[in-house]
Amino acid sequence: MNAKDKAYQWIDAHRDDMVDLWKEMVTIDSGIGVKAGGMAMGDLCAGVLKKLGFSIRRVSYEKCGDTIIAEKGDMTKPFVILMGHMDTVFFEGEPDRRPFTIKDGKAYGPGVLDMKGGVTILLSALRALDAAGSLDFPVKVILDADEEPAHCYSDAPALIEKEARGAKCAFNFETGFTDNSLVVQRKGCWRFFVEVHGRGCHVGNDPQNGRSAILEMAHKIIEIEALTDYSKEYNVNVGTIEGGTVANAAPAYCRVECDFRYTHPEDLPVLREKVAAVCAKTFVPDTTTKLTDSVGFAVMPRLDGNMKLLAIAQDVAAESGFPKPEARLCGGGSDAAYTTAAGVATLCAMGVEGARNHTVEEWADVESLFLRAKQTAGILLKVRERTSIG
Repeated sequence: MNAKDKAYQWIDAHRDDMVDLWKEMVTIDSGIGVKAGGMAMGDLCAGVLKKLGFSIRRVSYEKCGDTIIAEKGDMTKPFVILMGHMDTVFFEGEPDRRPFTIKDGKAYGPGVLDMKGGVTILLSALRALDAAGSLDFPVKVILDADEEPAHCYSDAPALIEKEARGAKCAFNFETGFTDNSLVVQRKGCWRFFVEVHGRGCHVGNDPQNGRSAILEMAHKIIEIEALTDYSKEYNVNVGTIEGGTVANAAPAYCRVECDFRYTHPEDLPVLREKVAAVCAKTFVPDTTTKLTDSVGFAVMPRLDGNMKLLAIAQDVAAESGFPKPEARLCGGGSDAAYTTAAGVATLCAMGVEGARNHTVEEWADVESLFLRAKQTAGILLKVRERTSIG
C-alpha cells in the first residue's frame, strides 16, 4: 500500500476522532477578545503537534491568545507552511448559546466553518501522514488567535511574512466553498472611520443655531457608497453608524465605519484619494470631518505559483476521484495575503466546506471534513518531493 492510500485509510478509520476534535474546538470559546479561549485553542493545537514531533514556539500578546509556530524537519531547506486562525468572529458566550451539533450531515456552532473545521483538517492531515510514515519533510504550522478583528491585538501580518521566508509553498485552511473551488486570489480590505463634528442645539428653542453632524454625514455616506465600481473590482460599504443623543437636539457628532474591498494593490492609494476628497467637502456649514484608518487586510495576489499549486490539487482530485477544484477570486481577506507578500505560492480556502460564516446560521458539510483532509494529504505528498513550486 502506498503512502497516499495509507493516509486515506487512517482518515477513514478515524472519522469519529476527527469529529470529536472538531467539537472540542468549537466548544472552546475563542471569540473576539476572549483571550482565555485563544490560549486554550493554542494549548490544544500545540499538544497535537508536539505528539507528532513538532517543536513549538509561542508568541504572546496582551489581549489575545498566543500565535503558535510549530516546526518539524530541517528548516534550512525549503519547507511547507500550513496555516490558519483559532479565533471566531463571535463574542464571549456564543458556544454556550449555540453548542456544536450535527443534523442531516451538516455541523453547526460558532466557528464550525470559519475556521475550526479547517484547523481540524490541518491537524488531521498531518496525523494521517505521520501514521503513513510520510511526515518526513520540513513543515511549519502557523496558527494565530486574532484574525477575525484583522489582527488588531497582534503583529501577526509581519510575523507571518517573516516566518514565510524560505518556504516553497503555503496552504491556508480558511472557509471552504460548496462548489469545491480553492482560492488563488483575494481582495484587499481597507477599513476606515469618518467622524463629523457639528454643533448641538435645542431644536425647539434655537433650531437655526444647530449644525447637524448626521445630515452632513448623510451626504457623505451617499458619495462614499457611490465610489463602488464593480467594473474595476472594488466596492465600498458603510457598515456602522452612530451619532446624536435625543430627538429634540441637533446632533453634534456622528461616526461611521466603512469597508472598502479592492483587487489590485495599486488601487488602494487611488481609493484613499477618492474618500479623502469626499471628506474634504462640506455640505452643512460649520461642520468638520476627520478620516481615520481602522484595520484591514492586504491583497492576496494571483501568483503563478498559486496556479501551479491548484494544478497539483486538480491532479490529486483526478487520481482520487474527488471533485475537481477550480480557481476562485474571493472578496474576503485572509492571512494568505502575508505569505504571498513574501513571494510564497499559496492556496487558500483549504478548509471544510459550508456557508453563512460570520452569522448564527453558519454551517459546515461534515463529509467534506474527511474529503478535504484526504485532499490535503494527497497534495502534501506531491509537494514534498519538489524543491520549489514557482
